[in-house]
Amino acid sequence: MERSYYSKLIEEFLQDENILGKLTKNPQFSSDGEQRNAWIEQIDFLKKVFKNLKSGHILFEYVIPRMGKRVDVILIYSGLVFVIEFKVGAEKYEKSAIDQVWDYALDLKNFQKASHNIKLVPILVATSAPDIDNTFEQDDDGVFKPLCCNENTLLNVINRICANYSGDDVNPITWEESTYMPTPTIIELAQALYRGHSVEDISRRDADATNLTNTTDAINEIISTTRKKKLKSICFITGVPGAGKTLVGLNIASIRENLEQSEHAVFLSGNGPLVNVLQEALAQDQVHNSEVKLKMAVAKRSVKAFIQ
Repeated sequence: MERSYYSKLIEEFLQDENILGKLTKNPQFSSDGEQRNAWIEQIDFLKKVFKNLKSGHILFEYVIPRMGKRVDVILIYSGLVFVIEFKVGAEKYEKSAIDQVWDYALDLKNFQKASHNIKLVPILVATSAPDIDNTFEQDDDGVFKPLCCNENTLLNVINRICANYSGDDVNPITWEESTYMPTPTIIELAQALYRGHSVEDISRRDADATNLTNTTDAINEIISTTRKKKLKSICFITGVPGAGKTLVGLNIASIRENLEQSEHAVFLSGNGPLVNVLQEALAQDQVHNSEVKLKMAVAKRSVKAFIQ
């Protein structure tokens, strides 16, 4: 599957008179009147803005597979990747729209291999909204806090951020075609861990699994120290959806399920349907992979002690 449905150098984009035709030709896109009008406005607007850029690469309708969404425009320019979401005619910078473009950038940072070591800049363009004084804030992962622009301020914001944060050249083809792979589904990882696999075995290979291992090790150390000193501890794990928080929790619970040392770790969830699905999946998996004939009722009792 192609990740975008229009991908050109800026100079080619500026000369292209059939961009709308190439977008509407793709059967996966709705080409109703509202969508067509939005594309027309975006194309006309960006041709006026980008005629002042010296180089760069533009992509329209870039797919975010895990979210089932598409980014309106990706601009690769001056060593930065700009993730641009348009709200044509919008007079306000809605929080939901700001969160939307921020989620896109975070997803690309975490799950697309070529984005791991570059800076991503999410921008919301509400074409009819008032001017806003943007502050450039870059998090440790290289993703900027979302910027808000209207039809008059986008170019100025791009130029300002490039003047201060330009990076090494990004190959647009390599970036667009790089591997995209989030963590396994909860059921897949639960089954793998329950069979005794490690987090390294089942985490995505193309992305850095170091954080998952380090997090597991750190919490295990806290558990051991807490037990030894007869204390009580609580740990909080944070991360974007799909980053592996559940994987870490299941991994720790499976590691600490050690009857010989009187450890009875349990994975608890407030999501009843999730618990039911995991219990059923693990019980079936245990019956299927057991060397001796195991009854389903026995497998379920074992699993229910682990996941509640």
